[in-house]
This record gives sequence, C-alpha cells and structure tokens, in this order.
Amino acid sequence: MKKEMRFLALALVAMMMLVMIAACTKETTAIHAPGEDEFDDNDFVYMDLASEMIPLTEAPPLAFSAPTAPGTLTKSNNKAIIDYSNSKDGYIMVKFMSNTNKQLRVLITGPSNVQYQYTLKQDTSYEVYPLSDGNGKYTIGVYEQTEGNRYSTALSATIDVALTDEFAPFLRPNQYVNFTAESNAVAKAAELVEDSTGTMEKVAAIYDFVVAYLSYDRIFAREVTQGKHNGYLPDIDQVLANRKGICFDYAALMTAMVRSQGIPCRLVVGYAGKDYHAWIDVYNEETGEWVNTAIYFDGKEWNRMDPTFASTSNQSNAIMQFIGDGANYSARFLY
Repeated sequence: MKKEMRFLALALVAMMMLVMIAACTKETTAIHAPGEDEFDDNDFVYMDLASEMIPLTEAPPLAFSAPTAPGTLTKSNNKAIIDYSNSKDGYIMVKFMSNTNKQLRVLITGPSNVQYQYTLKQDTSYEVYPLSDGNGKYTIGVYEQTEGNRYSTALSATIDVALTDEFAPFLRPNQYVNFTAESNAVAKAAELVEDSTGTMEKVAAIYDFVVAYLSYDRIFAREVTQGKHNGYLPDIDQVLANRKGICFDYAALMTAMVRSQGIPCRLVVGYAGKDYHAWIDVYNEETGEWVNTAIYFDGKEWNRMDPTFASTSNQSNAIMQFIGDGANYSARFLY
C-alpha cells in the first residue's frame, strides 16, 4: 500500500511539473527558420509575444508631408535655383545662391495668367511656393532689387505642371501657410479634433477655437495699412502664442490647422465688400464640394464663414448675413 501511495505521489509531482513547464512555455514561442542547412544550431529565435502589442498612446501619423527640394528637376544659375521636382504635388522651392541685403521677389504666373508675387529670403535657404492655378504652363521668375522698386531678372523658368490631384496645392505648407510637424498649431489641431468624426466636425472644432481664442490686433492692422510691415508673413505659432492677429493671421492659422488634418483648405485673398481681405475655403469630401468662403453652421445647415469677421463681430446676425452672402466676396488669389 505504501509503495502504491509513493508511486501515486511521484506521478502527481511529475504531472505538476509538466503543467508548470507547459505554462512557462506559453510566455515565449520558439521559431525555427526553414531549411536544415541554412543556419547553425543557434538559429532559434525566442520571441516575447508581449512585444507585439501596439501601445495605445502612440500618436497617429501626420496627414501631410514636409516640402522637399531633392534636385531632380531644377533650373539654376549662379544667382538662384528653382527646384520643381515636386510640381506634381503642387509646389516649387526657390532659393538665392548667396546672402544679399537687396530685396528679392518671386513672380509665378499660371495658366489663368494671374500673377502671384512673393518675397524671397535674403539668405541661402529655400522658400516654398504653391502652384495654385491648377494644371498647365507656369512661368517662374526670380528678381533682385537694383534700386527702389526696380528689379532685374536673376533667373526664370517655364514648366508644365500636371498635379497628382487638384487638392495637392492646398494640402501642404507654403510660404503663406507655413507649418511643420513640430508646430504648436499642428499639435493643437490634433487635440481639438480628437473626438471629432468627419470633415465638417473637425473643421467646426478648429473654427470654434480660432474664433473664440484670437482677438483682432487693430494696432498692427493700422501699421500694416500704413506700410510699416511690407512683406509681412504670418508666423502661425507666434499668432497662437500672442492670441491676436490681423485677418491674414486668422486665415493662415486656421488653414494650417485644417491642412494638418489632411483636409484640403484654401487661403483666399480678395475683397469682402470694398475691403481687401483674407478668408478660407474648405473641401468637404463627404459631399464632394468646396465650401466657399469657409464654414458657418446655423444649427440647420453649413453656410459661408469668415473667421476674422465672425470673431471681431461676436458672430452677430448682421455679420453672419454678410458672410453668408457670397456676392460680398471676390477672390483674387489662392494660397
């Protein structure tokens, strides 16, 4: 009887050890590469299955790509270089070849013959310029100041543009809507749309923030009209930090935030009534249409919206009626 009990005890111990071994082996998996002669005796890899779990706190990939100047397609001389390698993506990059204290300009004329005039940095860094006029032939000129308002041609090029899609110029950063993956405005946009679904909800979340957060800088606006800030370009993170700006700042900040979410958005410069003004258009992929003069929701439907007017007028009925009337807006330039 004692022998039988001892045998039973040994059997139970053996079974427990087998269970323990089996439980331990579930933590790792041994994988052997195929082919007996390909590797030596150490070609076993032990993989921790827990390492395959995706961390839930990982940030989603950004919806835009930074502009680049790879040098694949260029026109250059000893004065300047025009890199049009990414013209299909709706932009070119231009730089001057040496530092200068003279004013520099870039003129871009597209198939509609509308001429866009930009400034160019006076150092040797690239600037990004959009090809806003769709498919067709573009003439690009780089000009160097000679005296006063006189400029001489430093470099010119003519290129044929075939965009990957019509939205390409309005999805990426450029000189007027300048942002990067590290911009505070991009991080803020991601935070604002975290609980939003669909294009219009995201745009509404960004719009509501911009209108409520910024105040109109009347002093700076007066200085601009007096010619004290020629060539002014918005710094969207500075606008965000200062919590104020002119219409150009409002439109550039909102455009950058919307584009960072992969939503096509046009910064438009033109006339609102008799005043030179800036506003935005947003493409609604759910309806397949551009919502011109941007977005305003009255509780029943989406209407036109201008983030500057809506903010400075506290969204009064009168201003919303003005905003909602497309006849009050006349677009001149798209960025």
